[in-house]
Amino acid sequence: MTPTLGTLPLEPYRPELVAPPVAALLAATPDLAAHAHVAEIDPTLADTQALNDAFALEADLGANCVVVMGRRGADERPAACVVLSSTRADVNGLVRRTLDVRKCSFAPQDWAVGETGMEHGGITPVGMPGSWPILIDRAVTEQEWVVVGSGLRRSKLVLPGASLAQLPGARVLDGLGIRA
Repeated sequence: MTPTLGTLPLEPYRPELVAPPVAALLAATPDLAAHAHVAEIDPTLADTQALNDAFALEADLGANCVVVMGRRGADERPAACVVLSSTRADVNGLVRRTLDVRKCSFAPQDWAVGETGMEHGGITPVGMPGSWPILIDRAVTEQEWVVVGSGLRRSKLVLPGASLAQLPGARVLDGLGIRA
């Protein structure tokens, strides 16, 4: 059954509407793909506030995924962080401690795009490189449905929030998303 989220034009998942790494993960996990929906959108609406305004979405329906890079000496540790779009990731606190690094910051945009195979503004936890941890705020997993990137700016992926906890490398954390 296709959920109704604001006026977002949802349809059952179609692989041509997501980035190749996303399609590959969904092909490998048919249970997840069976619950996935997509919405084709104007790429200028890919950013959270524009999407929410255009489709009458509540902020807690969306989840943002950011790529961070932690460092301890010469060791670099990338990770994806997923928080409700009404919050921001606690990069310098909980993320830094979880990755066991001295310094942690947002990864450079060009690097993140190249490593994930996804477009800036469309990065999603679905299809992240297999060696990366995916840190997910518990509040995201408690949403019945969550709107995330599809790997492309021209569409959004909608999944049950709890399903994100089943992604390879997923680790659910309390307090990862903090109110701005």
